[in-house]
Amino acid sequence: MTEQPRPSGVERFLNLFTEVRAGEAKTALLLALNVFLILMSYYMLKTVREALILSEGSAELKSYLSAGQVVVLAFAVPYYGRLVAAFPRMKLINVVTVFFLVCPVIFYFLAQMGVPLGMIFFVWIGIFNLMVVAQFWSFANDVYSKQEGERLLVIVGLGASLGAVAGSIAAERLIEPVGVLQLMLLGAGVLGLQLVLTNYIDRIERGRRPAAPKKAAASRASNNAFAMVFQTRYLLLMALMLMLGNWINTTGEYILGSIVKDNAVAAIAAGTAPGLTEGQVIGNFYARYFSMVNGVGLLLQLFVVSRIVKYAGVAWAVMVLPALSFGAYNVILFIPFLSAVLTAKVVENSTDYSLNNTVRNMLFLPCTYEQKFAAKQAIDSFFVRMGDVLSAVLVFVGTTMLTLPARGFAAVNVALALAMLLIAWRVGRHYTKLTATSPAPAAAA
Repeated sequence: MTEQPRPSGVERFLNLFTEVRAGEAKTALLLALNVFLILMSYYMLKTVREALILSEGSAELKSYLSAGQVVVLAFAVPYYGRLVAAFPRMKLINVVTVFFLVCPVIFYFLAQMGVPLGMIFFVWIGIFNLMVVAQFWSFANDVYSKQEGERLLVIVGLGASLGAVAGSIAAERLIEPVGVLQLMLLGAGVLGLQLVLTNYIDRIERGRRPAAPKKAAASRASNNAFAMVFQTRYLLLMALMLMLGNWINTTGEYILGSIVKDNAVAAIAAGTAPGLTEGQVIGNFYARYFSMVNGVGLLLQLFVVSRIVKYAGVAWAVMVLPALSFGAYNVILFIPFLSAVLTAKVVENSTDYSLNNTVRNMLFLPCTYEQKFAAKQAIDSFFVRMGDVLSAVLVFVGTTMLTLPARGFAAVNVALALAMLLIAWRVGRHYTKLTATSPAPAAAA
């Protein structure tokens, strides 16, 4: 009888957070490091974005440019779908990542020539964030089988959480000594490191799995990422669920912001914020808010996410966020005080960044190669960004035509959260059916 390999010390340690079997730690940790570098690069470049757009434009301009991102994605996503049909996995990843890596270098030299970059860089980084991150999760889904992914993507998600924190800290400490434009080049360099790591992970995984047979020529439907989404009920339900989720969250941020501003003005008028400006009061609140969200989210990712997935299953885990959102906005509807709104938003956002982010990527485990790469791009970029646009429309109509108070927007979010919960239930049922007969993936060519 062959003796089963024993877990290493690292694997035994990782079992504190999720189930890791012998031989699985290396790839899981490398994938976590991979997405860590992607998020670190993004948050460094995001700091550059804020410096450029606010120095050349205004905060209002940022809202308008979100609609511009949707227009660009409407053209970029179908083109990406054609690349998926034409290229094998690593050639696709290399081509797309090199494109996004070269862009900051070009922007740097354009800035040296005095070309204003605020608007174009804002749109570009919005596309970069959505497409490169979605592509990474497509890669991770293609590496793991359904059984492996439900256990090990928890560790990968931890890398994303830590990368966002590391990128923010690095940007804060480097922007003064190196400068805004030089930080752009550093972000590109970090992205280059993760591309080298991606190719290494692909090589070691090819040795672990047999190669997949060559794909036949893709059909016209599989070339078109949007057609793939609209023609596959499971994918369409996922797209609607994520669009609603982003719509709810973005509107929730508006509710929080409006209440925070009102409280800051009231505190200064009442003399309870001595010596502080309105901006300082608001800034102090958001520093505390972001710290609470990141702290709670990290704890959830470490100790809660894997256990919910293990004992409740993905089909139930996908319903947790909409259920919490439904409860959170009911609280805001009936108790529209800052402390209640703060608690509700911390619960919602920390769950979104941990459990929901991990589970939404697990949903693609039973999908085909084209669905994991092309359709996921359409869902994670275009449909998610459409949630921002719908929220902007709601806020515009609610403030200029209906004069809705914060409670009115909360009531709309209650209805949207209920709709999202019903769609999440349908998504979970489809996932259960697909994974009942889904084979383990072979390495992509």
